[in-house]
Amino acid sequence: MSSALQKTGASGMISGLLVEGLGSYGPYALMAGIYFTTSLMTMFISNTATAVLMAPIALSSAIGIGASPTPFLFAVTVGASMCFASPFSTPPNALVMPAGQYTFMDYIKVGLPLQIIMGIVMVFALPALFPF
Repeated sequence: MSSALQKTGASGMISGLLVEGLGSYGPYALMAGIYFTTSLMTMFISNTATAVLMAPIALSSAIGIGASPTPFLFAVTVGASMCFASPFSTPPNALVMPAGQYTFMDYIKVGLPLQIIMGIVMVFALPALFPF
């Protein structure tokens, strides 16, 4: 799927839209957009598939604004790994759902605020560790 996105130009188009929409606000805004897009996608498809789909988009977006791609790629990695608002994103979330008798809304109530907090922290922590 990732190769198809690159070969058809969809990856470049999406990264171009991200750069046009958020690039003018600086690398922090662009990285936040990539992080939260990745995080949102993991609520519906697996985190592995999301990372594979978003990595080329993050790479192209970083290059598009002339920034180092490293913090953007880590944003994809961390964003795909920290989906707490859905039982479908990672196997451990799905594994504990029947044992704890959790509902989908339990993940939303607890996981969504945690996911937002972690997103805000990561948008500022990643550039501190891996400068633009």
